[in-house]
Amino acid sequence: MKKTVQSVKNSLKFKARPKSGILSVRIGVKKFVIPVEARLLSDGQFAFLSFSGSSELYRVDAKQLSPMKPNEDASAVHTALSPSKKKTRKRASGVDLPKALADALKSVPAGYKLGYGTDGAPKLVRTRRRRTKKK
Repeated sequence: MKKTVQSVKNSLKFKARPKSGILSVRIGVKKFVIPVEARLLSDGQFAFLSFSGSSELYRVDAKQLSPMKPNEDASAVHTALSPSKKKTRKRASGVDLPKALADALKSVPAGYKLGYGTDGAPKLVRTRRRRTKKK
């Protein structure tokens, strides 16, 4: 689906974390840090910069920044700069244990787990009890 530059700017504005001290200006030989919180996301091709009252999408071409036009398709920018969501582990579905193995696992007593000795032979090991720290 085609995304507009404005919709991508609105979407990325709250996905980027605010940082202070990332904008600076050089006057003569002295460098001054501008006391403004800004939000910045970038990769090799695109950059998003936002601070109070203004936000802009830039295209990075040969080490130069050029602002993107408002009517330009920004779908690639959205996929490139959107922070990925945490990946969750999915439980394996449809895995069948052999009946003999399921019966063996059921016979492990409470408070124990299966472990291996130094010679590689399986053995029962007590599970570790974690206790809460007293304040």
